[in-house]
Amino acid sequence: MMLGLLLARAGVDVVVLEKHGDFLRDFRGDTVHPSTLEVMHELGLLEAFLQRPHQEVTELSAQIGSTRVTFADFRHVRTRCKFIALMPQWDFLDFLAEAAQRFTGFHLLMQAEGQALIERAGRITGVRAKTQNDALEINADLVVGADGRYSVMRASAGLPVETFGVLMDVLWLRLSRRPDDPAETFGQIDAGALLVLLNRGDYWQCACVIPKGAYAAIQQAGIENLRARIRATTPWLADRVEEIRHWDDVRLLSVTIDRLQRWYRSGLLCIGDAAHAMSPVGGVGINLAIQDAVAAANILAPALLKGAPSLGLLAQVEARRMWPTRATQWLQLAVQERVIGRTLSSRTRPAPPLPVRLLARFPWLRRIPAHLLGVGVQPEHVRSPAAAPNGHNAVPAH
Repeated sequence: MMLGLLLARAGVDVVVLEKHGDFLRDFRGDTVHPSTLEVMHELGLLEAFLQRPHQEVTELSAQIGSTRVTFADFRHVRTRCKFIALMPQWDFLDFLAEAAQRFTGFHLLMQAEGQALIERAGRITGVRAKTQNDALEINADLVVGADGRYSVMRASAGLPVETFGVLMDVLWLRLSRRPDDPAETFGQIDAGALLVLLNRGDYWQCACVIPKGAYAAIQQAGIENLRARIRATTPWLADRVEEIRHWDDVRLLSVTIDRLQRWYRSGLLCIGDAAHAMSPVGGVGINLAIQDAVAAANILAPALLKGAPSLGLLAQVEARRMWPTRATQWLQLAVQERVIGRTLSSRTRPAPPLPVRLLARFPWLRRIPAHLLGVGVQPEHVRSPAAAPNGHNAVPAH
């Protein structure tokens, strides 16, 4: 959606396919980081965006055993917004769609599911899609696979994937929040347990981290066993765990970390989770995908105004975004091995490790994880051209 907005803004004719009839689905990635808020500012959309209901997080904390530690302080990041905004992803998508529809070259097709690529003479020339009533063939100078970690586009293209081992899955659920609850978003780390609580105003969005592949055994043990886990980890939630009535109230996120060895073919580019599935550690997935979109628009928009972009330009997008992808996944895997894996396998109450104790002793050090999480290792800035809304310089795809 972001890439569609950026390209339509530049005067390129764009079709975005969305297989559902609306965006009201159970998204988990609701953290909009300072890097994404900076992009919204550069597009002149930030003020309107922040009018949408959201919560603002300036610090991230964790309760490690009996010790409370703040490990990231966003109040010093070098961006206009010095916080993470928590906003339902459907609201974010609705906002981007409304902003993009100001441009005549933007076309959003709902209930249109991309099912296969069209290939002619070794080049991707379009996509076959299914709607409620019909089948479509859409020809294009460039097809962008932005259809997530189970991407049909990348599978149809036969792009090779490198997969990394993961030690965890995540159970998402919600519990009511009360006026005397803690205000901040934080994590609870204890013997064999890790629970992340996101303050969503009137409820807690809870991420219960479990060992990889353990969900079936947890289900077999019964819903009361899950309630007991949460009571033991976070006793002050004990009076509301009965709100988890049955397994329909729990959503499993099967965690995957992978990346394409090559993100493109002639006529095709993959970005976001279609190019690199991220762990939920740090909540950076959406924001890394937005950065991909900004880089792709910066590099490709001028060429798309004239026709099909060259392989060399597609390679430039991959080269630009591969380094931050590798670096972020390396950090996620390190946290998984050194923190999450040890926590889940431990039977003794943990004490804060030395790096965390240093964060507690020297508050200025909290700016480092805040920058890595909030801004990233290589932030992108909007440099693609801007056409007038509802102008007449859109170039149709052929």
